[in-house]
Amino acid sequence: MASLITTKAMMSHHHVLSSTRITTHYSDNSIGEQQLKTKFQLPHRLFARRIFGVTRAVINSPAPSPLPEKEKLEGERRCHVAWTSVQQEKWEGELTVQGKIPTWLNGTYLRNGPGLWNIGDHDFRHLFDGYSTLVKLQFDGGRIFAGHRLLESDAYKAAKKHNRLCYREFSETPKPVIINRNFKNPFSGIGEIVRLFSGESLTDNANTGVIKLGDGRVMCLTETQKGSILVDHETLETIGKFEYEDGLSDHMIQSAHPIVTETEMWTLIPDLVKPGYRVVRMEAGSNKREVVGRVRCRSGSWGPGWVHSFAVTENYVVIPEMPLRYSVKNLLRAEPTPLYKFEWCPQDGAFLHVMSKLTGEVVASVEVPAYVTFHFINAYEEDENGDGKATVIIADCCEHNADTRILDMLRLHTLRSSHGHDVLPDARIGRFRIPLDGSKYGKLETAVEAEKHGRAMDMCSINPLYLGQKYRYVYACGAKRPCNFPNALSKVDILEKKVKNWHEHGIIPSEPFFVPRPGATHEDDGVVISIVSEENGGSFAILLDGSSFEEIARAKFPYGLPYGLHGCWIPKP
Repeated sequence: MASLITTKAMMSHHHVLSSTRITTHYSDNSIGEQQLKTKFQLPHRLFARRIFGVTRAVINSPAPSPLPEKEKLEGERRCHVAWTSVQQEKWEGELTVQGKIPTWLNGTYLRNGPGLWNIGDHDFRHLFDGYSTLVKLQFDGGRIFAGHRLLESDAYKAAKKHNRLCYREFSETPKPVIINRNFKNPFSGIGEIVRLFSGESLTDNANTGVIKLGDGRVMCLTETQKGSILVDHETLETIGKFEYEDGLSDHMIQSAHPIVTETEMWTLIPDLVKPGYRVVRMEAGSNKREVVGRVRCRSGSWGPGWVHSFAVTENYVVIPEMPLRYSVKNLLRAEPTPLYKFEWCPQDGAFLHVMSKLTGEVVASVEVPAYVTFHFINAYEEDENGDGKATVIIADCCEHNADTRILDMLRLHTLRSSHGHDVLPDARIGRFRIPLDGSKYGKLETAVEAEKHGRAMDMCSINPLYLGQKYRYVYACGAKRPCNFPNALSKVDILEKKVKNWHEHGIIPSEPFFVPRPGATHEDDGVVISIVSEENGGSFAILLDGSSFEEIARAKFPYGLPYGLHGCWIPKP
């Protein structure tokens, strides 16, 4: 979910805590007490004592970073902290833990997402517009050292310097600077078109995801290739642009969610000249992507369908071609349409393509019912004949019942004004069956009864050891209705078709991220981490047991954090 733009190719084509629960979890007896905070500088002199049954760490170390100022909501009625800009550029300190953190959990969880939705006197319109804000949870021997920091993208630095929007974001276009009101430059519009199509005015606001490459480098991403930015996962400082060394950056856009392993990274680059997708691979330690193959769009539209994410199996790449397609006329509008940069073209069909990782050959291209998805969950190969050869590919995604309203429901005005109203469009786990026998058609089914997770399903994670393999469990954001946004965490058992949910009144949780226990032999042996925004203006980190899905620990931030998107795990060396 990110800034979505197009390229010069277009020139040639036209949510107060309570004890309300679904699943058993600990009540919050002392979470509101003042916590002891400190910058993380070793060595520490530490001793512990018990206060109201909570282990408190008393540390002889430098003073913590100052807390963010009290929220200022000028001209706007108070809204959920999830949709309120973070009030300080950076903060770090130690959080007090209620409960017990597993001794094996040592490393850093990073979360990325939009956290600043205003600059100067300009208020952004859409969730995806906000400037990237990194949040860290550093787990070390049962303690949590936390912090946040705004990413120093060119877009953010320019906005801060000039006190105005300077780059094109998801739904925002910079207003021209008027030097002389008595003189109108007849070529200003042409200049803006040139800057757009050359990529100059496109944002590098990497506010969508954060990944750890196989060589240890940590990168924030969005859907512009220039929005690939390296960061220091300990200090959260911006290191600089990730410089690709392959000549493919002229295409400017990319999938916001590459698939990364210890040895390689796969991603898709939409092709807007000859509508299709380039499938590319980059080895760990390299900055050079290699084109493995190309898929041509099957529809009659001028451009490819939006590719926010995709899926891989052991041997194949699954490339989606949604009826939600890039649109030049929507991009060039002064005011955004409900679909922003896209156009809904169900008449052109919906497709899935399958490419061999080894040869780049397209081995299947099937038409399926219309679908809308931000996020694929996982995919795997099935051998229905028992002869060791894959006959079908199963690909699961968070599917919005082909309802494009979800995009416009993420406008900030809607999120801020419709709290408590049941206006969230329905979603499900959509399961595609893609035959590998040359069939023209595939299937799209509902994997688990959507009512079990509140008819909401997005921001998903799995045990990463099951990437591209047959798997059983999905951790995602579900819903406790009524709601205008996913407000619960769900563990979905796809095999047994059962769901466990965790919920508290007034919360908005971010993506539940699964970290497997080292040496585990069960798929759900691990912990689930999420950062939760509270209706009363606070926020906390929560840890759930991956198997029982019950709370094992939480740690409250001394200030409210806005909603965030995706994260990654960096083990302690």
